[in-house]
Amino acid sequence: MIRLLWAVIALVWAQIAAADTMRLAVTTSFENSGLADVLVPAIKEDLDLDVQLLVVGTGQALRLGQSGDVDAILVHSKTAEIDFVTQGHGSHRREIMYNDFVVIGPVADAASISGASGAEDAFARIAVAQVPFVSRGDNSGTHKAELAIWQRAGIDTNATLEWYQSVGAGMGAALNTAAGLNAYVLSDRASWLNFGNKDGLALLYSGDPALFNQYAFIAVNPSKNAHVRNDLAILLETWLTSTRAADLINAYTINDETLFVFNATPQ
Repeated sequence: MIRLLWAVIALVWAQIAAADTMRLAVTTSFENSGLADVLVPAIKEDLDLDVQLLVVGTGQALRLGQSGDVDAILVHSKTAEIDFVTQGHGSHRREIMYNDFVVIGPVADAASISGASGAEDAFARIAVAQVPFVSRGDNSGTHKAELAIWQRAGIDTNATLEWYQSVGAGMGAALNTAAGLNAYVLSDRASWLNFGNKDGLALLYSGDPALFNQYAFIAVNPSKNAHVRNDLAILLETWLTSTRAADLINAYTINDETLFVFNATPQ
């Protein structure tokens, strides 16, 4: 009888612990920035909520949300996010913070993109010079942004281009590949600033409004996946849009450079 009682008590405590754990799919750029190491412990401290991060590209994060394998997602591809919500996979979309994309390349800048008039011009110069360019090639938010720029520049990346290397990997791996190949690559600013293998590479182009990079939080729709912890997703969303989160996000810097700007608005 005593053993049975302790077994019941252990089961109850296990259920209580599980109730305080949620799954959040986040982009590799968010993880590579180092901001997760600041926010996750603060969430635990303030909410007693354990957030399990699944670090993937935006495309994979959306698929995890669609299948109900996570409770919420934090991604950065607005068109894909809106489609996700419109199709009923997410209950709503909430903008949290932003930074920007930047074009990284060899210090020598053989394509002369540092003098480009815009992102399209920078990419066009790379294509004309036929110098190595590394694409994430993983259907991530960064990859989608890169493809949109190539399209506007009139370059078909589906064609056979010897200088165009698709790696099918996250931001850190893409930056490392660019360093190894002495190549150009599109990165979010936060990942670049937190990247440790900068030898031979430099930030060569930034500032085009087309490089704006918005991150948004989407709670998975419980009407399609009844098992998801929508209550915990909403609890986390409330925290992510709070003054506490704003202070932590805006204060996060590397070498005195701000990585993200909080821009969530009250509902």
